[in-house]
Amino acid sequence: SALAFTQPATNLVARSTSNFQHEHNNKRRTSPTNIISRGNNAPLFMSLPTNGEEVPNNTISKYPIEPQVYAQRWTQLAYLSLLALLSDWICFSVAASPDGFEHAYPGASAANLIDIFLFTNVASCFLVTDVVAKFGLGKSIKGAAGIMTVGCFLRSGIPDLAWLEKFGLGLGTGIANAAEAVSSTVSGGAAESLVQAVSQEVIEVSQEVIDVLPDAVTDLVDPATLTEASRVAGLEPYALLVLGTVMVGFAQPYFQCTPPMLSATWFASDERATSTATALNFNQIGIAVAFLVGGHMAKNEVGIHDYFGLITLLCAAVTLGTFLQFQEKPPTPPSYSEIEKMMRGEREPPFIESVKRLFATPGFSVPLAAFICSISITNIVGTFIDEVMERGGITDQLGIDLAGAGFELAILVGGIIIGGYVDKTKQYKPVTLACLFATMFFVIPLGLTDHMIGNTPVLLVLSLLGLGLSCGPIQPINAELAVDVTYPSDETAVESVQQVGGNLVSALMVPVAEWALHQDYEFFKRIRPLDMDVRGDVLLLFAVAAVTIVYFNTFDAPLRRSMADEASEENAKSPAIDVPSGLAIEESESIHEPELIER
Repeated sequence: SALAFTQPATNLVARSTSNFQHEHNNKRRTSPTNIISRGNNAPLFMSLPTNGEEVPNNTISKYPIEPQVYAQRWTQLAYLSLLALLSDWICFSVAASPDGFEHAYPGASAANLIDIFLFTNVASCFLVTDVVAKFGLGKSIKGAAGIMTVGCFLRSGIPDLAWLEKFGLGLGTGIANAAEAVSSTVSGGAAESLVQAVSQEVIEVSQEVIDVLPDAVTDLVDPATLTEASRVAGLEPYALLVLGTVMVGFAQPYFQCTPPMLSATWFASDERATSTATALNFNQIGIAVAFLVGGHMAKNEVGIHDYFGLITLLCAAVTLGTFLQFQEKPPTPPSYSEIEKMMRGEREPPFIESVKRLFATPGFSVPLAAFICSISITNIVGTFIDEVMERGGITDQLGIDLAGAGFELAILVGGIIIGGYVDKTKQYKPVTLACLFATMFFVIPLGLTDHMIGNTPVLLVLSLLGLGLSCGPIQPINAELAVDVTYPSDETAVESVQQVGGNLVSALMVPVAEWALHQDYEFFKRIRPLDMDVRGDVLLLFAVAAVTIVYFNTFDAPLRRSMADEASEENAKSPAIDVPSGLAIEESESIHEPELIER
């Protein structure tokens, strides 16, 4: 008897049988194949044995379409990475100059602002999965970008571009001249009268609104709550700064929880870890920019005002590009595992139900622990980078800024390089363990003082770069590992859980680390060559890495997505089975599960 494989019912397009003769070794073509839309009654030809008879032009692949990748995937990755960069730049915007910020806003602290951001991020992570499932990736990213831009405007007010003239850009003068040219086109001083009338109307309406609001609300936006220097510089009240920060914190999960979904939707199976590493770690470049630009600009009230205005302008520009160019999904899936998910027509459950399923899946909690360890260590080191550098003998602001930027850049570079290796080998466990051991080794010099040697800035900087190269890649690698072991789960739900855990633990550890900064523990006191003291925050991070190593070593779960890709590729490479002329299966007769039919 002969067996024929019947394809499942689907709305996927099918090609003519002549076009199904192709080379399977060309796994990732960069241009669409000749695909012909199938009408409601168009037949989907299947393969049957022909008793040795050759039937030309009637052989097909085991899949109705072949995986393809498109150049647009790099545009998608670029916008998601830039949005992630901006979100963490805003989060850590004043981390490099906490003294200047606290002088502008007495009673506030840069660490508290970061904590507010992280707690808001955690709350938003519970929503992002369901929002993306309902509205799609494209609309969700665009909406989050818009929210982040509004938050930036609340933090900075309407940016004043005149200060850009000091960089030789001439934008302030250009805009002023343009405004003058526009006003000159209105005859008889009508422009000036119109501006005065509108301004007076705005003032009157604003005063009416303020009069009916409770005092507790109006006090939040009252410029009188600012110091004289802050008010003259044009800074927004601290309450608006916090509100804007909350909005950006709410938007960030849409850029940090979706990289695995973007990778699965747009990138081939041997590109996913690299893509996820790029998007997930590009926020570290935002922190690096915060150190370089913020450390230079945010030294006083005027500098902070100009600095926040610059961030707002850049955010608005990236958001505009996102609205114009970011797409929902490609015409054809990029991998066999994605084709199978689409053919099954699976719909993801609500986020809470997904969380229950994820934790019920063997192996999910192990990469979750590694992810939390990595993000907690990098967040805490980034938050207190100035104390770390000063303890090691680097006290000038430029040196601190460069060291902080180097640390964040090392995180990105390490993620891309090591992520690329994992893409090819799928060696998630040994690579993660190696990175954790290196993290534990490099974290100690950040808070170590040898009493014989004294401060060693070179050792400190090298250790900081090594920590970035080793600790940073743990996040994207284990984001992909979690998706792999829980396949075919929702990638956004997986990453949302990881971000909730990572940011929640980070937010809880920040005040603990801030206290531990001032705790010193001396070792080998009686042995002069070995006499040293280690700061408490470093011991905390060392303990986190050590515990994670012990737990991660227990990982032993199948890589379900990798297995699906390999099996599908092997099936696709198997010889095509001939179809007798005229034999077809009507779409109305198709069934919902693949099955073997004996004839």
